[in-house]
Amino acid sequence: MKDHANHVRLEPAELSSKILEGAPIYDAHNAEIGKVSHLHGNGPNAEVIVDVGGFLGLGAKTVAVSMTQLDFMRDENGHVHALTRFSKQDLEHMPQHSHHH
Repeated sequence: MKDHANHVRLEPAELSSKILEGAPIYDAHNAEIGKVSHLHGNGPNAEVIVDVGGFLGLGAKTVAVSMTQLDFMRDENGHVHALTRFSKQDLEHMPQHSHHH
């Protein structure tokens, strides 16, 4: 069981796509419920685009979550990950994020 209490929180300057892309997101029960796809913006006010569920990209849903809802940190091995109060169901019930370019 990971003990997130000992993990180092990321600095606001580290909240960028370059660092966060692909980071797993864990719920309160330590289950991985999604991964960071990319960011819109940088820093604490960024919007985080999250790929929820799905297997190898099949059936995955993409939702937008405020950076304030995610707690990004590094574990003992330096791997970036996030904790959230959302459950997988919460994310699955959010509106689908459409990719605007």
